[in-house]
Amino acid sequence: MEIDSIERNEKLSPVKLHMTQYLVAVVLVILGVGLWRLQVLGATGWRVLAEQNRIRKVPVLAPRGKILDREGRIIVDNYPSVTCYLLREQQKNLDADLPQIANGLHMTVDQIQAIIKHFQLAAKYQPIPLKQDITPDEQAFVEAHRNELPELETLDEQRRLYPRDGFAAHLIGYVGEVSENDLNQSRYAAYAPGDVVGKSGVEETYDEILRGVDGSRDMVVNSHGKEVGLMGQELAQPGQDLRLTIDLDIQMAAEKALEGKIGAIVAMDPHTGEILAMASRPTFDPNQFSVRLTKAYWQSIMENPDHPMMNKTIQAQLAPGSTFKVIMTLAGLQENVAQDMHVQCNGGATFYGHFFACDRHHGGVDIHNALPYSCDTFYYTLANKLGIDTIARYATSVGIGSKTGVDLPDEAAGVMPSEQWKLKTQHDKWYAGETISVGIGQGAIEATPLQLARALGGIASGGALQRPHVVFPTELTKDQLSAVQSTYPGSGEKTVPLTPENWQIITDDMAGVTGPIGTAAAAHLEGVDFAGKTGTAQVMSHTALAMSGRGHNTEPNAWFVGIAPRRNPDIVVAVLWEHGVWGNNSAKLAAQVVTAFVNKQRAKAGNLQKVAEKPAETPAGAGGTAPAAPAGQ
Repeated sequence: MEIDSIERNEKLSPVKLHMTQYLVAVVLVILGVGLWRLQVLGATGWRVLAEQNRIRKVPVLAPRGKILDREGRIIVDNYPSVTCYLLREQQKNLDADLPQIANGLHMTVDQIQAIIKHFQLAAKYQPIPLKQDITPDEQAFVEAHRNELPELETLDEQRRLYPRDGFAAHLIGYVGEVSENDLNQSRYAAYAPGDVVGKSGVEETYDEILRGVDGSRDMVVNSHGKEVGLMGQELAQPGQDLRLTIDLDIQMAAEKALEGKIGAIVAMDPHTGEILAMASRPTFDPNQFSVRLTKAYWQSIMENPDHPMMNKTIQAQLAPGSTFKVIMTLAGLQENVAQDMHVQCNGGATFYGHFFACDRHHGGVDIHNALPYSCDTFYYTLANKLGIDTIARYATSVGIGSKTGVDLPDEAAGVMPSEQWKLKTQHDKWYAGETISVGIGQGAIEATPLQLARALGGIASGGALQRPHVVFPTELTKDQLSAVQSTYPGSGEKTVPLTPENWQIITDDMAGVTGPIGTAAAAHLEGVDFAGKTGTAQVMSHTALAMSGRGHNTEPNAWFVGIAPRRNPDIVVAVLWEHGVWGNNSAKLAAQVVTAFVNKQRAKAGNLQKVAEKPAETPAGAGGTAPAAPAGQ
């Protein structure tokens, strides 16, 4: 009886039995669906993951395009190099290998750890560049330790080869590894840590054209990480070669003229805006940046008070001195004020209770000899008649106080003061006495050498100003050209009103500057219609100079802007020699560049008569100019 009772109790009720069956069925369905998803729907994904376990993607870096001069001569090339990479796919304790790796690659453990930390957010399959441009003995180290250090790999690359001694360095720029700062900017959205990008100059502006598209090789590796075969590859697309408007012969003349000096020279074709030469001193070695930059070299640059990294042709914003008198002459003639002006120069004049000095007693001065003499008294008087806003209107019309739009990064705009400018920037009114100094290119006015070259070259071209550029527009697609011009906006091409009569007066007066009575008589070129304007710009007031005493850094800046020929010139050259004392010193430097240009043009035309070389410039501190003219203003 008890046994029957127990058997009845052990039997499952039908309800419980059905529930158990349903539960088992549900579990089986879930397992079936899961297996189906893994083996059917997820087959492709798991196959890819499996392939990644045995395939290593090795980057194939695209060589950057070469940079050529206007005649196709190579300025920047590439050379074969080997870089050592660290592979993080290996199932190894990298920390244990770091001392051996550091020793073999002549690095420190701290350096390697810093590099790994820099790439910690990058994908694990992405190799980390440990050391660029490794030596043959370092390559031998990697090869000899392939089995015990499978995380090391070498890769052949094409690395930048720049001219020696910083030749054209500011124009060309340099390349370097993209920084974390760069990666946060939208323009670097397509870049990854470790990518090499243009950092300044042409290399930066035209990086997208020059850099090409990297490729890759899919290498089959065994369980030890050793490559055993090639699965496939994607060929790299080399960067596009880029032809500049620069003429190497003119560039070499500019570089030679600036040797041992602090300053800048820029030469341009005023007809087109093509820059023929661009040099800045002191310079730097861009080859130092193409591999990992050393702290010592970077520190030496940063501690140099003369700013080697500054492209002074487009970034030095300084008082233009008497070169500004050409623009004053333009304003005075176009406003019908200067034509009949006659001034008696007795060494200066008094305005608003203050005596403004002139370097010499020029006697009677009019519009025809004011520019050759560079008579301050004449231009003080003209400035007082015109007023600051009229002066500013003409100066801004020829580009003073605004960027030229040259296709190079970090161009400075300069400053052209006016009543509104002072109220906006200094919250103060403009005083009439301030206008007097502006009339001779002093006071608050600041300009770059390229601005002055474009302005005076444009005036000499009948008022036609072109946008300066270092790459031929025809070398670019329409979209590329549009992108560059929108990235580097400027005043572009424009025409400034200038009557034929006034144009003739201005250009003849500029020719007088290099004539017998002019401030640049020593720069005269026999048989060449060479004109221009000197400028000597004080870097500190006479009061401050008297208190501090004279020294090299207190000497005036020497300016010169030259053209050849005087009307519709084929070349304009702007020279800034910081602390060069007199403008006629800079005129001699410009004459060297114009000589190189004219001799080359004559040689092309079959004319073998060369322009005689100019004598060396007057040493800093020495005067020496033509009689009856200021000492190289």
